[in-house]
Amino acid sequence: MKRYMLLLLLAAASSMAAAREVIPLNEGWRFFFKSENTSDNARHVTLPHTWDTDPLAEGSLLETTGNYQNDIYIPVEWASRRLFVRFYGVQTVADLFVNGSHAGTHCGAGTAFTFEITDKVRFGTDNALRMVVSNSYRNDVLPTSTDMNLYGGIFRPAELIVTDRTAVSPLYFGSEGVLVHPTVVNGDRTEGQVEVHLTSKGESSCTLTLGITAPDGESVFSKRQRVRLDGKPLFIPFAIEHPALWSPDSPSLYTVSVSLGEEQTTDSVAVRTGFRSIAVTPSGGLAINGVRTPVHGVDLYHDNTVAGGLLTRQDCDADLARLLDLGANALRSAVMPHAGYLYDRCDELGLLVWIDLPLHRAPFLGDVAYYATPQFEQNGRQQLQEIIAQHMNHPSVVMWGLFSRLWNRGDSAVPYVRRLHDTARAMDPSRPTVACSDQDGEINFITDLIVWRQTVGWERGSTDDVKVWRDLLQKNWSHLRSGVAYGGSGFIGHRSYTAHAAPRENWMPEENQTRFHEEYARNLQNDSLFWGTWIATLFDYGSARRPYGINGEGLVTIDRRTCKDAYYLYRAMWNRREPTLHLVDKRRRLRDQTRQAFRAYSSAGVPTLLVGQDTVAMKEYAPCQYRSDSVSVTGIVPVRIYAGGLADSVTLRIGNVLKPRWMQAPLQIKGLQKTN
Repeated sequence: MKRYMLLLLLAAASSMAAAREVIPLNEGWRFFFKSENTSDNARHVTLPHTWDTDPLAEGSLLETTGNYQNDIYIPVEWASRRLFVRFYGVQTVADLFVNGSHAGTHCGAGTAFTFEITDKVRFGTDNALRMVVSNSYRNDVLPTSTDMNLYGGIFRPAELIVTDRTAVSPLYFGSEGVLVHPTVVNGDRTEGQVEVHLTSKGESSCTLTLGITAPDGESVFSKRQRVRLDGKPLFIPFAIEHPALWSPDSPSLYTVSVSLGEEQTTDSVAVRTGFRSIAVTPSGGLAINGVRTPVHGVDLYHDNTVAGGLLTRQDCDADLARLLDLGANALRSAVMPHAGYLYDRCDELGLLVWIDLPLHRAPFLGDVAYYATPQFEQNGRQQLQEIIAQHMNHPSVVMWGLFSRLWNRGDSAVPYVRRLHDTARAMDPSRPTVACSDQDGEINFITDLIVWRQTVGWERGSTDDVKVWRDLLQKNWSHLRSGVAYGGSGFIGHRSYTAHAAPRENWMPEENQTRFHEEYARNLQNDSLFWGTWIATLFDYGSARRPYGINGEGLVTIDRRTCKDAYYLYRAMWNRREPTLHLVDKRRRLRDQTRQAFRAYSSAGVPTLLVGQDTVAMKEYAPCQYRSDSVSVTGIVPVRIYAGGLADSVTLRIGNVLKPRWMQAPLQIKGLQKTN
């Protein structure tokens, strides 16, 4: 393998001696825990890698330190060039050593980082890389409070970057070094600046060429100029006439390229972007290019049953397909950013994205989410700068999240959040900041947008109280640009014979989650007071700190196999491409009450309900929600609904039937098609 890599590197060096080379560094690693004391029994691994592989391992998340070692051969032909290593994600603290010399430290799980190793390598021989990684909680690295599993390890790919002595810098907060800042965006003209970060050893100036290519491949802007290499970023103005604007319905993407060199190209970087305007007002909601766009969003976390925390591109595509089937048009990268591929796909699909900074509070009383120390505050600011620099070019990203459910107790976090807001606005004035809050007070008036996380009717009170809260918000705070977020846990395996079973410890039946979402949807959906609605969450996710090792708030199980009832509620309301018909509470097939009422979700019209051989009327309770009166039934009872060419059915055992026929074949209705 080493000889193969050597030949590959030499071929690259000889064929493109003066151009940038990017070479994967994913193979050939050896891994061992620090507690093993020696690398004698190191395991051979390929990146991405984590040492926690089971997201369902209740309470057994391993928080420790691991060592990764690799040997890479550096050709002597590269002695006049510069070498950088980029890691796209390490959980959570990483220290890189090259031939025993410390090359850099990075603290933060969700962002990429780059170190230059030119002065630490030996050319013409093997070089030893060692990465020391820790996923243990620290009070100076965000997040200090989360219920999301941080699985540890180098959980995203790595690469070696080889450049000329003068290059577009890979060192600017882990970004590509090319950031696009639109300042005027409309159908007639787009104007802005391209921010370029250059790095050089030994030169005082170079020739730079900026090019912009339209979605159809046509060159729409080009500029060539001599620039000084004084360590300061360049801001190159551009203008495009009659641009194809990016929008959810028409996600048009441009390519912006920066090349260095006079007679031949010595370095080049290309990024994709799109041009659109974002505006949010209390009365007009969120508008993309002046068109009001109601936001139907879901939180998205970072694992699944099969991959654990090592999500592949196929995993991302499957998750986005489920999101689109739901009818959502937005996702929130909860706690920290996802891999860049997810945002590339959101750019292409026209989805809207909110990316969180890990200033996050989990619902555990023993946690502290904010430490008023210089180290904590500096780490949060750096992670925010990395998030913005790395994702600014994505038109799908429409807001920067600064905190989530932060308590403002003891040391006030208000001054710190203000500084974070100022940092975000200085780096990127084109996007609003946002926060998710379940507290009162001054902290809610800092970000441009505020999303209220509501729980009335779940932990306390009645779900009808959410309408009282909504009316008070309208009366007193209608000038705020408000969104709303909500959710509650529901496990499909937690079922009872009766819907009124006595409470049990850690008992979180799906029925409770379903009814909570039904009432919130009835009271809050399509309310003009809110620019957006956010559901927590699309999928269950691994949480070793919770019972069963899972946070069960998802609309879909962590293994992606089963959609819960609440999923079909939002599919009926949000998906306008395909109709939905769903009979609610089908998993509770054994019931002891002989009087039963039935519920259904439909966007295909009023459902026809048959209980046994009797037709039972259904009435609209709320948009897309239908309910029947209670009827008296007993024994083995087939229940079926149909509307608009769709059908759904279940067979129930009701009352004292000794031998239920659990394996009865589902009823077939000729000419009708089931949707779930």
